[in-house]
Amino acid sequence: MDALQSIGIFAAQTFLILFAILAVIITIAMLASKAGHKSEIQVELLHKKYKNFRHLLKSHTLTKSERKDLKKKLKEERKNQDKESREQEKKIFLIDFEGDIKASAVENLREEVTAVLTTATPQDEVVVRVESPGGMVHGYGLAASQLLRVREKGIPLTVCVDKVAASGGYLMSVTANKILCAPFAIVGSIGVVAQVPNVHRALKKFDVDYKEYTAGEYKRTVSLLGEITAKGEEKFKEQLEDTHVLFKSFVHKFRPSMNLAEVATGEYWYGEQAIAKGLVDEIRTSDDYLLGLSEKHQIVKVKYEHHESLSDKLTGIIGKAFKKGSLSIIEELETRRFL
Repeated sequence: MDALQSIGIFAAQTFLILFAILAVIITIAMLASKAGHKSEIQVELLHKKYKNFRHLLKSHTLTKSERKDLKKKLKEERKNQDKESREQEKKIFLIDFEGDIKASAVENLREEVTAVLTTATPQDEVVVRVESPGGMVHGYGLAASQLLRVREKGIPLTVCVDKVAASGGYLMSVTANKILCAPFAIVGSIGVVAQVPNVHRALKKFDVDYKEYTAGEYKRTVSLLGEITAKGEEKFKEQLEDTHVLFKSFVHKFRPSMNLAEVATGEYWYGEQAIAKGLVDEIRTSDDYLLGLSEKHQIVKVKYEHHESLSDKLTGIIGKAFKKGSLSIIEELETRRFL
């Protein structure tokens, strides 16, 4: 009887613990459903920011009487400002793009470009600060297409590279009417690379069979687990070359005067070298360029912020454990190509 009583107490305690865990999960789920999504466009007026910097520094370097005169002068300037002409003057719209290997920032970029296109006119200018060493072909192809939306509307597009815009980052940059580059920023790398680890020999050594069934002669050219054949490898290299040809054609379309045979070797160059080869148009940092523009124009920085709800975060954690769609982890490893 004592044994049965102990088992009963243990079972009751276990049930209570499980019930408590379930209650916590349900509570989190309910809160998550109420939280919802929060996505918004954030706007920062950089010309005002720069102006405030100037006034702040001046106010600390002037005498008391000089500060008083400055304050009076600024008040008169604001009073006499022609609001109508201010609205009609050229505006500069600034977008920042920080790229990773998947070009994840393209999701924000597409929203930022859409927001800008609702307001910008051909008399305005869009400046994009690109920061990326490149990555997956389709991700950076879409990012470049987003910038093309600006150019196709007849709005001047300027790309600034302060650190690096190589490979996929440079693919984005060439869509601009003008590319500015810091002296030691890295640009170029017009090439394609794919890396496929293969453990077939290791499997064979330990008598592990791996069989893969496909329909279509080139459904799988090289794979992670299967044997890499000469025919499959040749086709895979051919596909890489085709991608490189597309890359070069895209660059040539927007920078036809550049010697493509000289620069499309996969090499990268620093700013001072890049301007000599026609990869960029001017050696200048984005800070200097924007500060100069702020003296006569409004500079509107546009940033899209997407805040995931708690339910999305929980779903994302679970989702990472399972591959979505029909593409397995192995397939993804085998089909990645990088610009």
